Amino acid sequence: MILYEIKVHYQRQTGEDNPGNVKETYLVEGLNCADVENRLMEEIKPLIFGDCEVPSCKKVQYYDIVTSPEADRWFKARVELITVEDDGKETRKTVSILVQATNIDHALKNLRHHLEALDCEVVSIMRSPILEFYRAV
Repeated sequence: MILYEIKVHYQRQTGEDNPGNVKETYLVEGLNCADVENRLMEEIKPLIFGDCEVPSCKKVQYYDIVTSPEADRWFKARVELITVEDDGKETRKTVSILVQATNIDHALKNLRHHLEALDCEVVSIMRSPILEFYRAV
């Protein structure tokens, strides 16, 4: 799965007859920037009122993505995966995991539940600017 983080600036209807400028970040799965940008534009086309600009599209890597159907926010967690080699040497690998949750406590709970079978430590968890995640169809 190749993921791209896309920043979009556009005018959006924010209330009765008053468009507002918004800057939003989306995570989209796809083949390349052109592919995911076209896909995202189709998804948000009904929201756009006026000009739309994509100032940034970059490939990102997540070890895993933990979804929660009732949640509306995304959190980025840094986790150290701990493995013990045959010679007894401990190895730590830091990875990023995206967690969908309603708040940071809920994110930490979802993350810990998701990782319960692994030997790991949660290094940090913070709110992500990602508004929505669109998987490849």
